[in-house]
Parts: sequence; structure tokens; C-alpha cells
Amino acid sequence: MKSTMTKLLSALVATGMVAAAHAADLKIGVAEALSGGAAQYGAAIKNGFQLAADEINQAGGVNGNKLVLQIEDEQGKKEEAINVFKKLIFQDKVLMVFGPTLSNSAQAADPIAQAGKTVAFGTSNTADGITSIGDYIFRNSVTEADVLPETIKVTAKHTGIKKVAVLYGNDDVFTKSGYDNFKKALEDLKIPTTTTETFAKGDVDFKAQLTKIKATNPDAIVLSALIAEGAPIMVQARQLGINVPFIGGNGMNSVKIFDLAKGSSDGLWVGSPWSIENNTPANTKFIAAYKAKYNVAPDQFAAQSYDAMYIAADALKNVKISGNLEADRKALRDALPKVTHEGATGKFAFRQAMGKNGKPAGYDAQQAPIVSVTKGGKYVIEK
Repeated sequence: MKSTMTKLLSALVATGMVAAAHAADLKIGVAEALSGGAAQYGAAIKNGFQLAADEINQAGGVNGNKLVLQIEDEQGKKEEAINVFKKLIFQDKVLMVFGPTLSNSAQAADPIAQAGKTVAFGTSNTADGITSIGDYIFRNSVTEADVLPETIKVTAKHTGIKKVAVLYGNDDVFTKSGYDNFKKALEDLKIPTTTTETFAKGDVDFKAQLTKIKATNPDAIVLSALIAEGAPIMVQARQLGINVPFIGGNGMNSVKIFDLAKGSSDGLWVGSPWSIENNTPANTKFIAAYKAKYNVAPDQFAAQSYDAMYIAADALKNVKISGNLEADRKALRDALPKVTHEGATGKFAFRQAMGKNGKPAGYDAQQAPIVSVTKGGKYVIEK
């Protein structure tokens, strides 16, 4: 009998079945807007995560453990984001949570993750103050405060703008934060503002604001908007004969601008660590893999989620999974800040943010932005 068992064990070892028996699924929560107005971001983000997870699993997983994504639709709404975070953390008992899609939702839901001592990792949240929530809050999306000054500087260099009008959404954490950072950058660069106009999420007619802007004769329009409002703003501006450049935040950095704004999409300046025209080996590989899997070009948000999955996997390689969920969540939190990565979005490292109490809190992205302008249906890198 003993001899038979020994032979069976030897056979299992030879076929790798014993190793498989000891491998564990690493359950990762994904809370993204897959319906509603923010789904144009959330769908690409989900695709980026899935592509990276599939690649990692096909290459043997993380220390032999398979990544399993628990995907939930938070609809781009604060209340839904809170509910989804509670479900993933306390009911589904995921190791960590990626998301939510919008900064508004992150400000509402991330405190749930912090209280539950579970990493919340944002890949599209760029508003001020997100990572000050606590030391379990991470993001690899570069803040508007880091990107917008460089975007304005490069735009001014190439277009010679002397004065600008400002248009922003005043009922959203992301677009309001974008406005605050645009305002500071313009003041620092001593570029005067001819007028400041606002709109609300869900608005469809912007002609009144644009007519006021046109009367002030600006050299460019600084626009802090999500693409659902930003694209029709560009269309209506061109219809009114306003043909000056637009300077946008990362909410406007999407290939969807070419579908939504069509012939009015030229002349949009944006900054981001990622560009579809950046021909590094890692980015070229990502773009080809994304197109092959989804039959569409990726955007900044897909690239950031793709890299984020690899960053998390790199951290997990240094975590000895014990089966004690609280201990494993803390070990992942401790491993993440040490990760450096070079992926589709370039060289990446974390830097610690400060909390509102002046003490160290969560972690922001440390990356250099690339500034691009839309020309003839594509983004062109400018320096």
C-alpha cells in the first residue's frame, strides 16, 4: 500500500498536480462604471485589467497562484460605489479592490476600504485629496496637479497663447479639482483669464457659455470636463466659429473624442504619462495585445489599469499568502509602495502623500507626463 501511495505521489509531482493542489486563487475586486455616463472610461479600464490578468495567469500566475477578478458595476455613482466596495470587501472577501472609476466615487467609497484595512487602488482618479484618505489608498493615475502645468506650458510654447477662457464642470470632484489646478497653473505662468464659465454634469447645451467666451476673444479655452460633456462642448464651439485650441485634463484624453466630436476633434491639447503614439517596446506590445483581444484601440485608462494589474502582481510576488485575510491584506499594503515598474505608461514608482492631519497617508503616482494634441483623427506628441 505504501509503495502504491509513493508511486502515486511521484506521478502527481511529475505532472505538476501536487503544486496545483497547493496553489490558491487570488481574488481581486474590480469596481468600475460599466453602465451610465462614465462607462466610456469604465469599459476600457475593465478591459485593461482583464488583459493583464489573462497574460499573468497564462505565464503561470503569481507564485503559481491564479488571479481571479471579481468585477462589479458601480455605475459611476457615489452610492453604488459605496455599496460595491462593501460587497467586495466584507462579503466577497477580496484581497484588494481596484477602482472606482471617478474621483467623486473614490472620495465616497475609499474610506470604506481604509476602514476595512483593504487596499483601494485607483487607476483613473486624479482629483486632489484622494490618497490623503489613508494609508491603504493607492493610485497610479497621475494627479491633475502634476500634469496640468506641463500641459499648459507645452501648449503655450507651440501656440503662443497669451490669454485664455476657462470652462469647467462645477458639480464634480474631478472637474472642480481640475479647475483649481488649471487656475493655479495659469497664475504661476502669468497667463490671464478672460472669463470663467461653468456647467453641470448632464448638460447638453453649452452655447450660452461659449457665446460669452467668444465675446472675450481668448487665444485658447481651458476645459476641465469629462468627455460626455467635453466632446459636445468642442462641437458647439466650432459651430459658433470658435476655432482656438482647447486645453483639457485627463478626462478628455480618450480616443473616443474622435467618435464623439468627429470633425471638431482637432486642436485638443492633453497631458498624460501614456500616449498611443509613444513607441516604447512595452507600450507597443500592450497596444497590439489590446487590439488583438478587443478589436479596438486602447486609451489612457486601459493602459493605466493594465499597468496597475502588473504593479499589484509584482507586489503580490513578495507576499506569502497565509490564508489569514487580514494579514494578507496588510502584507500586500506593505509590499505595494516598494514596487517600481516599467510598462505601457512608462517608468513608474509610488510616492507617499500626506493626510489632512499632516501625517503620511496613501500613495500617488510618480511619472512624467507626455503632452499631445489631436490632429487629423489621432494624437500627436509635442515637446
